[in-house]
Amino acid sequence: MMEGFTNIGVLALFLWGFVGFAAVLQSLSGFGFALLVMPILTLLLGIRTSAPLVALLGLTLYVMNTARWRGHVRWAELRRLLLGSLLGIPLGMIVLVALPERVVTAGLGALILGYVLFTLRQPEMSISLPPWAIYLVGFVGGSLGGAYNTYGPPVIVYAHSQHWPKADFRATLQSFFLFSALLVVVGHIVTGHITTTVMRLYALSLPALLLGTYSAFRLDARVGARTFQYLVTGLLTVLGLSLMAKGIVGT
Repeated sequence: MMEGFTNIGVLALFLWGFVGFAAVLQSLSGFGFALLVMPILTLLLGIRTSAPLVALLGLTLYVMNTARWRGHVRWAELRRLLLGSLLGIPLGMIVLVALPERVVTAGLGALILGYVLFTLRQPEMSISLPPWAIYLVGFVGGSLGGAYNTYGPPVIVYAHSQHWPKADFRATLQSFFLFSALLVVVGHIVTGHITTTVMRLYALSLPALLLGTYSAFRLDARVGARTFQYLVTGLLTVLGLSLMAKGIVGT
């Protein structure tokens, strides 16, 4: 279960460190929690334990952040994203899952890096898209989620390209991720992946999650618009590189 960890205190320190740091970044930027925590916890605990554990922790974090920023949610855009996602999930489960995951994942990472390079050259430029494009973004996100459990990247890139204010960006993303996380957690419950071990590790990690979220709320006033853009661009770069690496290595 512990993948070599016999000392619960050492394991707790690792969990608190990674979970707390990721909670700070997620709460400041609006995304990145699973991106940072999942690879590390998979190495520490194995995929069977880490997947449902990260899903539970993520759901808890999205609930707290959505409650905090609920006044800034772009409800019209969120409804369109969710509708597109619901329509896309079955396609991903039926069609995209038949495609080579490594190719799709690496291609998605390359597209994100291409977008990052574009924004670095044109940092103030907002990409003009037709009104129906947001449905397509949700559809693509849902399709990728249905096939590979990767809902976020298309929605993150779309929101960033429209230069939404910091509060709107984070609030709308948290609400979208909350919906996705609910589906994932229900799936883990139905398949019996939420074991006693997972719940114990969840309880062990929860203080770090709460402390990280509280710390981010305290730091938030010091993160100006420009710093926020640097933070999001940096995390998008990490996301693109990690997806490309996952596709190339095939892990």
